[in-house]
Amino acid sequence: MRLLRSDRGGTRPAPAPLALKLLVAGGFGAGKTTLVGAVSEIRPLRTEELLTEAGRPVDDTSGVEGKRTTTVAMDFGRITLRDDLVLYLFGTPGQDRFWFLWDELARGALGAVVLADTRRLQDCFAAVDYFERRGIPFTLAVNCFDGAARYPEEDVRDALDLDPAVPVILCDAREKESVKGVLVSVVENAIAAGAARQRSA
Repeated sequence: MRLLRSDRGGTRPAPAPLALKLLVAGGFGAGKTTLVGAVSEIRPLRTEELLTEAGRPVDDTSGVEGKRTTTVAMDFGRITLRDDLVLYLFGTPGQDRFWFLWDELARGALGAVVLADTRRLQDCFAAVDYFERRGIPFTLAVNCFDGAARYPEEDVRDALDLDPAVPVILCDAREKESVKGVLVSVVENAIAAGAARQRSA
């Protein structure tokens, strides 16, 4: 337990850090599990299963032919951004047949990352629509896969018809510092959105 020196010369327990819940969403194969694993300070919880021949008719692997596993419930990780701020990350499954889990995972979330793959940009439309309809602030993070075409952030914004207030960031879901930048953006965007709602109330 961390102790703080009080004005009276003694010590007192440090206040518990603020814990915030963030979602990591996006299309099938966009790199959600990789993102959570890259940044988590604990061993991430994963619910991955092998892709099978039986699933081929419903799991479109075009563009991600090397993918061998898929998340069937959620990924979970934790990162301490500061002594007084801890983020809990919940990665959502990408396929339509698991969307019934999203409402439960979204409960109490401060904000979200929508992870996009430019090879299959249309796959993140559902996540963008989900968070827009529920008023959950999100950052659109473009995962820059090796060999994939790179586009300016504004081109991605236009292609997805995003609100100007939605941050768009290029990232590498394998790199911890890159992912931390995305998470900081989510928190800052959520705080700004909350302040805007208070001003208009």
